[in-house]
Amino acid sequence: MQVYLLLSVFISMASTQQVDKPVSYSCTEGYVFSVEEQECKDINECETLPEACKGGMSCINHYGGYFCLPQNAQIIISNGEEDPTTTTTHPPTLRLIPLPAEPNHGNYQNTGNQAMLSTVQCPAGFTADGFNFCRDVNECFPTNPCQHHCYNLPGSFLCQCDLGFELTADRLSCQDVDECLVSSYMCQWQCVNQPGSYSCICPEGYQLQGTRMCNDINECETATTCREDQICWNYFGGYLCYPRNPCQEPYVQIGEGRCSCQSPSACRGLPPSIVYKYMSIASERPVPADIFQIQATSVFPNMHNAFRIKAGNEDRQFFLKRSSNVSAMLVMTRPLIGPREHVLDLEMVTENSALGYRSSSVLRLTIIVGPYTF
Repeated sequence: MQVYLLLSVFISMASTQQVDKPVSYSCTEGYVFSVEEQECKDINECETLPEACKGGMSCINHYGGYFCLPQNAQIIISNGEEDPTTTTTHPPTLRLIPLPAEPNHGNYQNTGNQAMLSTVQCPAGFTADGFNFCRDVNECFPTNPCQHHCYNLPGSFLCQCDLGFELTADRLSCQDVDECLVSSYMCQWQCVNQPGSYSCICPEGYQLQGTRMCNDINECETATTCREDQICWNYFGGYLCYPRNPCQEPYVQIGEGRCSCQSPSACRGLPPSIVYKYMSIASERPVPADIFQIQATSVFPNMHNAFRIKAGNEDRQFFLKRSSNVSAMLVMTRPLIGPREHVLDLEMVTENSALGYRSSSVLRLTIIVGPYTF
């Protein structure tokens, strides 16, 4: 009897503990277990969460979660054919279409209990994907519509040309830019257009310095054809050969480029000495321009020196300006056009009226004008 009582008490206690033990269930995030219905129910976050969506956006509850959408977003709900046993557990499908895509509301076909969703009409440059979203079309792939480079843009694309080319009117093709027509200063002498670029060339007697400037070639330092009895004189764009002894009868050479008359009777009325000098200038040099200075090599007391252009200035292109009692400056008064050679006799007259002394000397200056302005 005692054993029975103890057993009864033990069974009673065990039975009591089994009834009072709570039963726990876990649901997927976004759901909560309903004790009454013994299943997981969706949580309406739009009602339970304070300010679930901010910034004026609308809150749309969804099974297992929620959406925050702009006020102007368009929503199409596809009901489709539903299983009556699962209508309470599966949410309707939400399809979000970015503006300005608009659905074709008149393109529905009803067959029995089916309702087909209309095809989204996307703007140019977009296409509907498998979820009925309007997606940007990559016009640059797989076929490049541009002749050179294609850059995809939302709803469109942009063509760009290589350096030295520009887009044509169709905005697809590229044409060469003729840089030589852009400015006359692209090259110092001549511009040669090339596909996508250009190059500068120089005339004979010059070589290209850098990319656009022309530098005179000193032929007298390279290969010349002057004879042994000649001297080479380089000028802008070329060279000339002059005799090493320029003196002619009755003059004799007394130094490089210096001629003297040794016979007073033979040189009557002629300058006692002639000095030969050479210089070169570019064509069309701006004027007025000081180009050469003449100066006495010997100075005597109480002597007065006068300077003049004795010969070679028939067109009055030069002027000899006295600087002091022993020097004068040759001034070019009009632009000289080359190629041309000008020979001027610059005379210095030395005299002393008290002593009745008068003498003169001539500097024969050869001016070589180059064919170009550089």
